[in-house]
Amino acid sequence: MTRVAAIDCGTNTIRLLVADADGGTLHEVTREAVITRLGQGVDRSGELAPEALERTLAQTRRYAARCDELGVAAVRFVATSATRDARNRDAFAAGVRDALGVAPEVVSGQEEAALSFRGAVGVVGARHPGPFLVVDLGGGSTELVLGDAAPRAALSMDVGSVRLTERHLHSDPPAPDEVAAAHADVAAALDAATAAVPLAETVTLVGLAGTITTITAHALGLARYDRVRVDGAELPVDDVLAACDDLLHRTRADRAALGFMQPGRVDVIGAGALVWHDVVARVRDAVAADGRRLGTVLTSEHDILDGIAWSVVDRIAAG
Repeated sequence: MTRVAAIDCGTNTIRLLVADADGGTLHEVTREAVITRLGQGVDRSGELAPEALERTLAQTRRYAARCDELGVAAVRFVATSATRDARNRDAFAAGVRDALGVAPEVVSGQEEAALSFRGAVGVVGARHPGPFLVVDLGGGSTELVLGDAAPRAALSMDVGSVRLTERHLHSDPPAPDEVAAAHADVAAALDAATAAVPLAETVTLVGLAGTITTITAHALGLARYDRVRVDGAELPVDDVLAACDDLLHRTRADRAALGFMQPGRVDVIGAGALVWHDVVARVRDAVAADGRRLGTVLTSEHDILDGIAWSVVDRIAAG
């Protein structure tokens, strides 16, 4: 077995997976996530804020120590939307190299989508029929990727929980005009996406990442976050849409009182729920227009981290 580490540094959260690769299986050693909000203000300023940089690099140093402690043979650090958009990403890259000993790889939206697809479908593909539409909803962007064993079409949309919160959702709870403006942003992004990704071909819709797993916990009525119950949960479309609407229109204090809610997600989960609501509804309608019915939505805890880990295994095998 080969012990590898994957680090996914997104707009809101930096996450670590350490796993042992054995043939065609990843055996998880640890999976950790910390909200550092690297993308704080990037949509407005075009730069990573100094305090956001320091929070994220401090956590990178902690992950580096964890990798050393666990005897990791190789690590890949992938940075996504916030870093793609930032003019000062070189300062971030230098800090990661100092902390971890490897350079961060700022991947394109297309590669981000492909990594998410591999991580999710590698697990759910054995239990559910394709074609799969895998949706990775992050803080700065949302990736849509359609395929069977491999991706056939993919697009990264510049809508995410942090980006839309900073653009539109300033009131507590969000005001109707703010919600309408956010919906319009997502609708425009989905209009463009449908030209590249044939949503109507979807048979299994799979949602990934913290926003969607949090919404799933809400739809399941969990008192505390339970990864075992969330992973692989298959929920009726109407239940998912209702959970999204409820989270969007709650006050921040009401959200914070939910036992499954991470504190760093309280202020942005409304925007994330709005995005997921609109994606699910658009896919449902596209499938219906094709003469079929999308009855359920699947949530997976296996995502881009798993895809990154497999890419490390591939690199080792290739020498």
